[in-house]
Amino acid sequence: MKRTIAGILAVFNFTNGLVMLTAGPRWWTLVPGAADTGPFNPHFVQDVGIAFMAAGLGLAARAWRAAYWPAAAIGAAFLAGHGLLHLAMIVAGHHRHAASDLMAVILPAALALYAALPTPGEQRHA
Repeated sequence: MKRTIAGILAVFNFTNGLVMLTAGPRWWTLVPGAADTGPFNPHFVQDVGIAFMAAGLGLAARAWRAAYWPAAAIGAAFLAGHGLLHLAMIVAGHHRHAASDLMAVILPAALALYAALPTPGEQRHA
């Protein structure tokens, strides 16, 4: 089950990053809340897009082989940090896009951590 979740999240995150790199202005206008943060910054969007692609690749490694959970854990660490930032913003009162943040950022980050971290038997064989 963890490997299936990792695979789904790998595709989602890698694709998101690829779109950020190749169609950043379009991504900026479609993602709820992105344009609220200020004007489009292509370098920033591309940098973050690379981080999403790396997270996707780490999760893909876990989907491919269970023993590759450390790569997924590193990718999930980025997603978890990103999710915690969005959660902190919601708690601080910036909740205009709370529902989309919960579904598109926070929930996938929690699922990525779940999928990335090994079961006790996997830790012994890594």
